[in-house]
Amino acid sequence: MPDINRWKEKIQTLPALRTIVAERRRRGERVVLANGCFDLLHVGHIRYLREARSLGDLLIVAVNSDASVRRLKGEGRPIIPEGERLEILAAITYIDYLLLFDEPDVRRILLELKPDIQVKGTDYTVETIPEREVVLGYGGRLAIAGDPKDHSSTALLERIARLYAPR
Repeated sequence: MPDINRWKEKIQTLPALRTIVAERRRRGERVVLANGCFDLLHVGHIRYLREARSLGDLLIVAVNSDASVRRLKGEGRPIIPEGERLEILAAITYIDYLLLFDEPDVRRILLELKPDIQVKGTDYTVETIPEREVVLGYGGRLAIAGDPKDHSSTALLERIARLYAPR
C-alpha cells in the first residue's frame, strides 16, 4: 500500500534543495525551476508544469506564500491557503520538489540553486522574464511553457462571482 503521506517529502527548504540539486547535478541531471501562486489550480497550471517538467530531469516548483500572493494579487487572495496549495501541487507526480517563498520574485532562489532552466508561463516572453539577467548571469537558460494564457485564477474567480452573485 502506498504511503499517503509521502507528498510531505516533496516540500523542502532552500538549504535542503541546495543539497538535492548538487547531488542530482553530480548524476548529470538537468534542473528546472518553475514558479507561481497556483491559487485555484486549473488546466493552464497543469499544462505549464507538465511542459516545464519535460525540459529537464528534476522539476522544482517555487510557490508564493500567502503573504506574497496578497502583495501581488491584493486583499482577499489567495483563496486557497499555502499549505493546501502545496498539498495539491505535491499530488502532481511530475513535480519533484516544492519550495514555499515569501519574496515578490524568485531571484534569491535562482542565485542559490542555479537551475539549468528557469521556466515561466506564456504571459511572459524570454525578454520580459523579471529574473532574466540573474539566470543569464550564472549561465542558465530561460524557457516559456504552457498553452496561451487563456486560463487564470483571477478570471475563474470573476466568472464564479458573475454566475453566483445575488441577483
